[in-house]
Amino acid sequence: MKRFRQFVAIDWSGAVGERHKGIVVAACSSEGPPTLPEPPGRGWSRHDVLDFLTSGLSGDTLVGLDLGIALPFADQGAYFPGWEESPPDAPSLWAMIDHLSQGDEHLAATSFVDHPRASDYFRRHGGREGENFAPPGLSGGRGRFRITEEEQARMGCKPYSNFNLVGAAQVGKSSLTGMRMLHRLRGTIPVWPVDPLPASGPVLVEIYTTLAAIAAGRTASRAKMRSFEAMNEALETLGSPPVAGEGPIDDHTSDAMVTAAWLRTIANRSELWSPNAMTPAIARTEGWTFGVP
Repeated sequence: MKRFRQFVAIDWSGAVGERHKGIVVAACSSEGPPTLPEPPGRGWSRHDVLDFLTSGLSGDTLVGLDLGIALPFADQGAYFPGWEESPPDAPSLWAMIDHLSQGDEHLAATSFVDHPRASDYFRRHGGREGENFAPPGLSGGRGRFRITEEEQARMGCKPYSNFNLVGAAQVGKSSLTGMRMLHRLRGTIPVWPVDPLPASGPVLVEIYTTLAAIAAGRTASRAKMRSFEAMNEALETLGSPPVAGEGPIDDHTSDAMVTAAWLRTIANRSELWSPNAMTPAIARTEGWTFGVP
């Protein structure tokens, strides 16, 4: 399999506001070190990334987004069990979140998680935990997980539920804002595995930067790289030339650059496009994290 020639990794952010240091775009070709495309403003906004994905890609490009592309579904047969408006699949979920958040600027999803019915399924700030946040029969805890996140845990990672919006390591806000963007991209770029892998052209996949760090010789507990030296050591392990620089570097940048190089090493491995535990129903409702076998 020789499908992709360009590789992009996007470290995403669900933080409040327009532009965020936590949003970083890194890219690499079939050879050479990863680079950082210049943002159109003083840092990337979520709308900037949307524009980049709409008009800034060329050819057979694999784009990895560091966010969850859906919410748990398989464990209870629904995203929001007991809610008659619960969507049947991921594209319908993206549309619902975007519709209920249409008054929120910068692709935020505050209105969705504050919706009288939707809020019942999330853990929010201020000790606000919805009655349906935890799986049936359990109180509190880590919340619900997708099948791909259960597989990540078996690989030694520590995934967080996308229904959890509290804590420094939570990914719920990033995922929900990302789903608004995925809705805006519908019909423009296929999102694997919700959409089948096309024979050519760009494709979006969900990534988890910790997987890239582990492949680069780190551990899940030491996944963050905060110096050029540590990042270049990881890049060398992945067979990539180093990036010029020395001293401190923010971990959002190192995450994106190492993950772009990692995507280059695994993108054309055919078995990763057919994960063992991923059924057609899971693909359409929960999606998958690329790189989880």
